[in-house]
Amino acid sequence: MNAPICRPRRSCHGRWLAWIPDSCPPGVSAGCPARLSGAAGRKSPGLQANLAPAPAVFSCGGGTASNSGLRRENWGDVVLLSNYRRRTALAVGLAVTLAAGAATAPGAVALAAARQPSAPARADATRAICKSAAHPGLAARISRGITAAMRGRSSVVGIAVDDRVKGVTCSFQQDRHFYSASVVKATILAALLRKLAVEHRYLTAAQQALATQMITESSNSAASALWAEVGHPALQHFLHLAKMTQTGLGPDGYWGLTRITSHDELILLKLLTSKNSVLDNASRAYELSLMARVIPSERWGVPAGAPEGVTVHVKNGWLPYPVADDWHINSIGSFSGHHRDYMIVVLTTNNPTMVYGVDTVQGIAEVINRDLNEGVTDVIPASAPYPSWGIPDEQIPAPAASS
Repeated sequence: MNAPICRPRRSCHGRWLAWIPDSCPPGVSAGCPARLSGAAGRKSPGLQANLAPAPAVFSCGGGTASNSGLRRENWGDVVLLSNYRRRTALAVGLAVTLAAGAATAPGAVALAAARQPSAPARADATRAICKSAAHPGLAARISRGITAAMRGRSSVVGIAVDDRVKGVTCSFQQDRHFYSASVVKATILAALLRKLAVEHRYLTAAQQALATQMITESSNSAASALWAEVGHPALQHFLHLAKMTQTGLGPDGYWGLTRITSHDELILLKLLTSKNSVLDNASRAYELSLMARVIPSERWGVPAGAPEGVTVHVKNGWLPYPVADDWHINSIGSFSGHHRDYMIVVLTTNNPTMVYGVDTVQGIAEVINRDLNEGVTDVIPASAPYPSWGIPDEQIPAPAASS
């Protein structure tokens, strides 16, 4: 019999999905890993490129697999789906090799997965991504458009949308975690402004310069300086006050490794765009003014397709981690003016390049902006690549080479 193949894939709200042949008994068998969680993985000696399971569709919520040739098992945080059909013609059937013994910075995930169309996107394609009591037809149209924009792409995506005027909300994998990259800079500034307000102090000239560089130019040195000045306790206190309970701050000085969700990033945007007890009016206005002045090369993402006349407040992040071909491409933004008041968050990973990830984000954003602004023809075009694209947003220690 052919040697078994094991194909891990991160999916279903952080649970590992793996394939094993029916001949592998539950638990451990030759050629199959005992577990696929933790900081290190093992290479399966039986991996072969000409063996792969037939494609399957998973339903994370229902806990089922829609393929009669598959067996599903649960090992705690590991879900196993099995089939040993020979698939020699499909490129999607290429084996995935576990990154063995990969050591990363604290909190990092040491697993390199192959690029395939996103299983979570396929799994949720039939459910309503957007909802609206006042405009159910509009919500259904946006849901279909988002699903179409994600179809066939390898990107794993988290989406959150809230239109206060039309009463439309969208949620797709809103609890899934992504590395923040520079998106966290909006949180750093908000935490600083909260701390100063409580202490009845104003931004110094030096702090203003750092804040401006950090938001409008995405300066990493400025972010590191303010991250250190605010400090983990004050940053964590801000997250507590904001009820951003799903956000996990990056270890030590690695602010770009903060773990975020689209759910929490939408909360941050809501705090910045409406009166609340966490951020006073002056703090909110100051941060939004900086987000409206982001330089052109970094205004890609959620602004794509928005009406030219609205004010766009945006912050983006881009980082290849833990491997060079796994780009985290994130974009958050709010839109105001001309009777508009809405927010969009799109977080992604599993992008082979920065350009690919930006295309994914902008494809989704164009659908949302188009349908929330029906009939508008004068819109912000999707950004074309700039020479600076492809340069990592933050310099972090590279994972150790596999042995």
